[in-house]
Amino acid sequence: MDFLHILFALGLLAIFLSLFPFLLVFMFVHLSMPRQALENSSESFSCSPDRSNLIIHFVTGGFSGATKVALEIVRGSNQNQNFKSLLVLRRKRSTDPSRVQQIIDSGVEVTLVPGWAHIATIVQLTRLLKKWNPRVLVCHGFSEHLWGRYAGILAKVPHIIQVEHNSRERYTPWRLRQARWLSRHTDKIVGVSEGVRQNLLRLKFPIDRTIAINNGINLEPYESLKHADFLNRAPNIVMAARFARQKDHLTLIRAVGELIKRGCYTEVYLAGTGNNRHSSRAESLVNELDLQDRVHFLGFCNHVPDLLLSNKICVLSTHYEGMPLSLSEGMAAGCAVVGSSVLGVREMINHNDDGLLVEPNSPAALADGLEALLTDHNFAARLASRARERAKNELSTKGMVDRYEDLIASLLERKL
Repeated sequence: MDFLHILFALGLLAIFLSLFPFLLVFMFVHLSMPRQALENSSESFSCSPDRSNLIIHFVTGGFSGATKVALEIVRGSNQNQNFKSLLVLRRKRSTDPSRVQQIIDSGVEVTLVPGWAHIATIVQLTRLLKKWNPRVLVCHGFSEHLWGRYAGILAKVPHIIQVEHNSRERYTPWRLRQARWLSRHTDKIVGVSEGVRQNLLRLKFPIDRTIAINNGINLEPYESLKHADFLNRAPNIVMAARFARQKDHLTLIRAVGELIKRGCYTEVYLAGTGNNRHSSRAESLVNELDLQDRVHFLGFCNHVPDLLLSNKICVLSTHYEGMPLSLSEGMAAGCAVVGSSVLGVREMINHNDDGLLVEPNSPAALADGLEALLTDHNFAARLASRARERAKNELSTKGMVDRYEDLIASLLERKL
């Protein structure tokens, strides 16, 4: 066999391997478990499937920021009488059944699909979509927006929306190729900030379908006057973020060690769960620097608003972001906020006006910013007041939900 024949054979093999996942999807959709299994599932929706203008939001069950955003959109949209929104979670090892139950108890209809394999996710979600026949499928976050859109195409959902929640995702060349192909079958691609939108355009997603809708948060928990007097709050730091490669807890911990050396004493509350490897590294560093009395690991915290309203400073030390909810929450609580100067955070903070931006991956720079806030109380109070006002005017769930509702309504008005 000559060299050209070898190349031709390798080319055929490459084409077969690239098409193999799609072939498996179709085989599983048509040959896997009977439809009865889904219909009898205890995790299926309890509502009638013949409801018109049904919207389904599909997102990770890992309770990341994407999950919180999708949940808030569903809650807000269900006030709209023109359509009904439901939530589908992709089950993860970190999916906490008690948190799922809390969502259900709050009045949101939820179902879970398996997450142990991409094909399992696609198959189960396809069956669910065929059963419920939604008009619009909204797929949140990477890599869920890949598997969700495959299912939406297979189930022939009339309108599909992708929501990108981060400015840096783990796009391999193969996954980026899939995402670009799927964009041809996607009505709109939403970046959760202008920075995320610009990154999507840099990745060559279609400019005519790519828009930005800023994330928002529920402001009600922060409207209480409890601990409203900034100067009477504890001079401590809160970072509410999951432990993951994206977040930079280690730089914050080292910055606290630097503050102690300077004679500037404070305490830090780390609220969030996540990857055990990353949390263990943070705990080891705390022990190494002998900061056990200064740094507190709270784990999952269901009283973050009270925590923020009781302390003066909110920090987000991070490597990259989309539009971080933790900073929005800190601003809404009237904290002085400090964030790493990275894409996604730079859009959130106007430096020296409603917060501080510091050089990323630099304990010394973060320590300088924190020291300025801890020693100059009037400066910190001014930043906190401006941050709270901006959150009230620009960062509400209502504004975010209104924009998604307008987008969905424009799709529903199209002829099928």
